[in-house]
Amino acid sequence: MQADLLRELLSEVRAGTRTVDSAVDRLRDLPFEDLGYARLDHHRALRKGFPEVVFCEGKRIEHVVEIMQRLEQKHSRVLATRASRETYERGRGADSRRQNTSKMRVVIQLGVNGTAPVVDRCLIVCAGTADVPVAEEAAVTDECVGQRR
Repeated sequence: MQADLLRELLSEVRAGTRTVDSAVDRLRDLPFEDLGYARLDHHRALRKGFPEVVFCEGKRIEHVVEIMQRLEQKHSRVLATRASRETYERGRGADSRRQNTSKMRVVIQLGVNGTAPVVDRCLIVCAGTADVPVAEEAAVTDECVGQRR
């Protein structure tokens, strides 16, 4: 959950446009949400500036899809790495906010809370052509968390 969302929520309570009980319901999963098979850290965005990244390898597709859906409800961008084409297709549905590059196996999903800040530049170097997909994944990841190349 991002600081902007918390400020907005508190402002709504102060202005009387949201009840305290409604705010408590919204904050119920702060900082963690237990899905049984995964425990999502919604507070990480406040601590680190970016929410958890979903590492898809080894996870069931339906679990990845639910994790992405839960994270996107509270964060501006959700990133999933090492995602198969099937994971992307099953999770996408009619949601055009989800982007995928099959070569890099990265899924970026735009959530509800604005955009990520842009920070200093980052250099990505690889040793050879076999490393290019990993370097491209790193570049997309850096861009998603606000780095400029």
